[in-house]
Amino acid sequence: MTHAEKIRRALKRDAVLMPGVYDALTARIANQVGFEIIFITGYSVSATALGEPDFGLLSLGDIAEATRRVCRNSKAPVIVDADTGYGNALNVQHTVRTLLDAGAAGIFLEDQLWPKRCGHMRGKKVIPAEEHANKIRAARDAAKESGRDLFIVARTDARQPLGLDAAIERCKLYKKAGADALFVEAPVSVEELRRIGRELPPPLVANMIERGVTPQLTRKELKKFGFQMIVCPLAALYASAKAVTDVYRILKTKGTTRNDLSRVLTFDEFNRIIGLQAKYDAEKRYAAE
Repeated sequence: MTHAEKIRRALKRDAVLMPGVYDALTARIANQVGFEIIFITGYSVSATALGEPDFGLLSLGDIAEATRRVCRNSKAPVIVDADTGYGNALNVQHTVRTLLDAGAAGIFLEDQLWPKRCGHMRGKKVIPAEEHANKIRAARDAAKESGRDLFIVARTDARQPLGLDAAIERCKLYKKAGADALFVEAPVSVEELRRIGRELPPPLVANMIERGVTPQLTRKELKKFGFQMIVCPLAALYASAKAVTDVYRILKTKGTTRNDLSRVLTFDEFNRIIGLQAKYDAEKRYAAE
């Protein structure tokens, strides 16, 4: 069974919660916690690899390298934020082949005008709906031609510039073009979430960003509204940035973390996460007598 098929089967069983990861360490932790599917968030890769906002600055090379590192450290299927595919339909095909080679099981492909920006930022623009439908067809064809399976999430950012009616109609077109799942980004109310769940075919994606423009609901609440894929892309990024900021301030003001050790993992706890004992075992197995 392909990893893309594992995603499809998981969504038929129940609504799935996907954490956002951005490097090998967060991938390891997400797997150890037990998440069934994980998501590489472009916002987080842009922040951690470039130190820049999600403003169309991330390249295919940047996201492909993050994908390789994450997939090497994940038994769970990995879905990748492929932004707009980095160009036209031919660029999308190159993006698909590149990310499949890196180990991706699926992609999010959005209809923003490049350079894109985070879906909860202002000033978004979208390309014509048929143009994006052709990108989805191109992505599906590229996967088939390579002899591999790919789970495609079609995302529309039309809610902000064109309204919810247009966003819903776009998603219907994208489903016909071959998308596995549909994603209306940045609805602004519970009623809009309910309407998306009523009017679009499953599986549907809900994006839960802490203090974003969309109401933050639970997995169970969103499941009742008709959503099967609930992605929490930035929880780890925001939590780690807060933790690092706090401990750096302690270190700067106190000159030590000696009295604040509850804020950090122990040496042994961290080494368990990154698999140190397995390296000792391998070293012993291959050592010359």
